[in-house]
Amino acid sequence: MNPFGGGMGNPGMKKMLENAQKQMMERAQQMQERLDSTRLEGSSGGGMVKATVTGSGNLLEVAIAPDVVDPEDVEMLQDLVVTAVREALDKARDLQAEEQQKLLPPGLGNLPGLGGMGL
Repeated sequence: MNPFGGGMGNPGMKKMLENAQKQMMERAQQMQERLDSTRLEGSSGGGMVKATVTGSGNLLEVAIAPDVVDPEDVEMLQDLVVTAVREALDKARDLQAEEQQKLLPPGLGNLPGLGGMGL
């Protein structure tokens, strides 16, 4: 006999856990929708090259100012594009981590070991 009311065999406990799981899934879906609809920009070369990504990290656009295009120095342009894309993706990763923290119960994200787990 279980002194704690039957544990998982308790219909009320099972229903409560199912509801909690459903709410968590709904919140995770809402978070993903926010990330997908958020646009973040990275730039390099003083704004001459810009990259736009979604909050979920999908590259949407790369804009290059005509002034930075030099056929004699393609490597510089390539480096500027990579730098702009990296900056935009870094912003997306930061936003993802921030959004994931919101899914955790208050105070749980501050527990040692959880902060660096990408939760």
